[in-house]
Amino acid sequence: MKDPLVRFGVAIERPLLRDLDALAKKRGCTRSELLRDLARAEIARARVPVGVDGVAALTLVYDHHVRDLSEKLTELQHQLGDDVRAALHIHLSHDLCLEVVVMQGKSDRLKLIADRMLAMRGVKHGGVEIIPGAAARPRTRAPDHDHGDHDHSGHDDAGHDHADDGHDHGADHGQRPPTRAGRSKVPRR
Repeated sequence: MKDPLVRFGVAIERPLLRDLDALAKKRGCTRSELLRDLARAEIARARVPVGVDGVAALTLVYDHHVRDLSEKLTELQHQLGDDVRAALHIHLSHDLCLEVVVMQGKSDRLKLIADRMLAMRGVKHGGVEIIPGAAARPRTRAPDHDHGDHDHSGHDDAGHDHADDGHDHGADHGQRPPTRAGRSKVPRR
């Protein structure tokens, strides 16, 4: 049995209403259906339980010319250690980069880390999707690794200097290898 609908008034700026109506038309639904979908999605995000295991997909679009931003993002990912499962780095334009970071851990910690990255100066757009209860399979490690648990695949062994970080905009850009480190310096809860 469906719940009965409740009618209520909403005050919204005219330009925002035009954009909302355009989106509803594009999706082939009514304004009410679109608002219900948006409300459900936001409520689901707000209801992620605290302290449960989960995975998160963090998406960032940022201006890599902002002083030390690329290095700060990379360093934070290194501090997270094996909790960063993968990272994808794409150059969108001369100024903008897209970074997608897949992390695992406790939901509240994932949110805290994502919020720190999203709040960094130079981040233009982004968001995080946390999926509670989704546990990634355990990582496998090579025995007797001579640098702790750090995976050096795709890295220059000369001290992990990310200063250049592939930002020669005259060249063809691939993806930067995932950034991972052995021990987490971000406090666990």
